[in-house]
Amino acid sequence: MSAPNTKRQMKSAARLYAVQALYQMEQSGQTVEAIVQEFLDWRFGEQFEDWEMQEGDSGLFRRLVDNAVNYQAPVDQMTDRALVAKWPIARIDPTLRALFRAAGAELTQSDTPPKVVIKEFVDIAGAFFPEGREPSFVNAVLDHMAREAKPDAF
Repeated sequence: MSAPNTKRQMKSAARLYAVQALYQMEQSGQTVEAIVQEFLDWRFGEQFEDWEMQEGDSGLFRRLVDNAVNYQAPVDQMTDRALVAKWPIARIDPTLRALFRAAGAELTQSDTPPKVVIKEFVDIAGAFFPEGREPSFVNAVLDHMAREAKPDAF
């Protein structure tokens, strides 16, 4: 396995873990600090009998979770503008809400190219909803959000 591939896989894992952490925060009411520490201590590279969880980019993970929390209001407003009027962010699946918050944080608070952010989070949606239409939905919403957040990138 080449080093660049491993680095990319670690970033992908960090994005997945950020979605999981944001979901867990919403469901449990735990603080951002407690969730981040739990993931860093127990989830990154966790080994089970017959498989091992991917090691993640801890810096990216922490930035995504912190920015999703710190910029939740503007990210949620941007997400609402990308959704159909009858489906405000409060009504969508909590996993998708966590995904949009992590992706929105990356779109607005990083230099990552929007197409990379969209592809990564569409892949995460596919992992959570392998049989559904959610990946297409996520693609459309994130495309709209990316065009608002970084219009010069298109």
